[in-house]
Amino acid sequence: MRIRDAAAYLGVSDDTVRRWIDRGLLGARTDESGRKVVDGYEVAMVARDHASPPRLPPGLRSSARNRFVGLVTEIRSDAVMSQVELQCGPFRVVSLMSSEAVRDLGLEPGSVAVAVIKSTNVVIETEDQRGSA
Repeated sequence: MRIRDAAAYLGVSDDTVRRWIDRGLLGARTDESGRKVVDGYEVAMVARDHASPPRLPPGLRSSARNRFVGLVTEIRSDAVMSQVELQCGPFRVVSLMSSEAVRDLGLEPGSVAVAVIKSTNVVIETEDQRGSA
């Protein structure tokens, strides 16, 4: 993986990735074209090790592992249901909930909120590595 791609996945600058390579946090090698590259699995491990999910309030436990802290950017409500949009870093998270829940939570554009996602159905996409035949 090229350094610029690793930086994009890690949410840091190319220079930060280069500094991490210099400090030994990430290993690097030179590819056939003479460019410095890093291993994708190693980048994933660095991303995981440096992730800092928000802590739960004392005394609260949860089985959910996917927590995204963000800002409410938009709320569309009718009498019964609401669509709440959050911007969580580079990720847009949309939740459908009752309009009563929106009122009870005091949500409004600009509010800080945590999207907690617990799902048994997750779609994974990747580039086609087989090439075209």
